[in-house]
Amino acid sequence: MPKQHYRSDNYRARDSIGYLMKRVSGMMLDGIEAAFESHGFTFTQWVVLMHVRDGIALTSAEICREMRHDSGALTRVIDQLEERGLIVRQRSREDRRVVELQLTRAGRETVESLIPLTVECLNAALDIFTREEVATLKNLLTRMHTHLQDHAGEAPRPPSGKP
Repeated sequence: MPKQHYRSDNYRARDSIGYLMKRVSGMMLDGIEAAFESHGFTFTQWVVLMHVRDGIALTSAEICREMRHDSGALTRVIDQLEERGLIVRQRSREDRRVVELQLTRAGRETVESLIPLTVECLNAALDIFTREEVATLKNLLTRMHTHLQDHAGEAPRPPSGKP
């Protein structure tokens, strides 16, 4: 049975880890979207480029899963990136049914040129923390990510005393 960090009788959404992470993520996204807008990009476009650059996801289906994004909307984003000459679609050599994404030279140059903007936004958000606190936060979030990934698909356990 998992540790009981919350109790039903005094649970408040505003105090939950999920709510706080979602709010922080949304606020950070607002700031970074504004910064990217001045460069003619959306954050979603940049994330797609970064996923391909870093090998996190190489197909639109993989990117959809990673980003939890609607496939139709993501196809439009990829179309926009392709029209701008930043990304190309190519059939996989291993499986011709699979279409993989690759950065063009312009795509690689663009994504690299926007990294300092992302770094600046992240540093601004983390400015209230020490380096050690940032390392601890990253460690905790990484552990939580790994734990949730390891238990993905498992049904939540009912509270003790319940069927």
